[in-house]
Amino acid sequence: MENLESNKILLVDDERSIVKMLETVLRKEGFRHIYTAYNAQEALHILERQKMDIIVLDVMLPDQTGFDLCPKIRQLSNAYILFLTAKISDLDVLTGFAIGGDDYVTKPFNPLEIVARLKAHLRRNTQTVEVSSIQQSSVFDFGRFILYEDSGELHVDGEVIPCPAQVYMLLLYFCKHPNKICSKNELLEAVWGFDHYVDENTVAVHIRRIRERIEEDPSNPKFLVTVRGLGYKLVRSYQNEKIKK
Repeated sequence: MENLESNKILLVDDERSIVKMLETVLRKEGFRHIYTAYNAQEALHILERQKMDIIVLDVMLPDQTGFDLCPKIRQLSNAYILFLTAKISDLDVLTGFAIGGDDYVTKPFNPLEIVARLKAHLRRNTQTVEVSSIQQSSVFDFGRFILYEDSGELHVDGEVIPCPAQVYMLLLYFCKHPNKICSKNELLEAVWGFDHYVDENTVAVHIRRIRERIEEDPSNPKFLVTVRGLGYKLVRSYQNEKIKK
C-alpha cells in the first residue's frame, strides 16, 4: 500500500474554497504534508525550498497561467503534476501534457476523483519500488540512452536528462518489455493505473516526450516506433543494447 503520510503535496489554485476543500479531503484520506499556494509566485517560492512529490496545479492563476508556470516548475522538480482546468478542448489537454503535465481533471470535479488519481499514481510508484527491492536493480542500456532503474535516471549520450514521473514510468515499462507491441489501453492501465477510460492522447503525447529525450530525430524514431493500428514498441538493437542485472 502506498505510504500517503510521507508524500508532500502542493495545491496551487487562486480559489481558496477549492484549496480548502482539497486539503480537507486529502487529510481525511491520510495525506499529511500539504502545502498551498494561491498564485504562481507563491508556488515557485515554495518549490525553491521544498521538494514536492505531487503538484495539483490550476490552469487559470491570477499572475500567469498554469501552462506558463509548468515549464518553470519542471526546472525545479520532477513531481507528478495534475492540472485542474475548466477548458476541455483537445488543444488545451495536449498543451498541458506537452509542457510537462502528467494528468488533468476538468472543473467542476469530485475531490474524491483527485484522491483516486493521486493514489493510483503512488500505487504504481510503490509497486515499482517493491519489485526493485526484491530483484536486483536493473540498468537498461540501449547504446544511445541508458535508463537506471535504481536511481530513476535517464542518461542520453552520457548526459543526465530530466525525466518527469510519468515519462520515466512509461519508458521503464517499454525497457522491461523490449520488442513487444504495447497498445494504448495496455499502457494506460500499466503506467497510469486507471480503472476508467482516459483520453488516449495521454499516451500519444507522452510517447512524444520520450522520443524528444531518446531519439536523435523525434520525428523519425529509431528506438520507440509506432506499429500502425496496434500501438508502440521499443526496438531492441542487439548490437548496442545490453541489459545488466
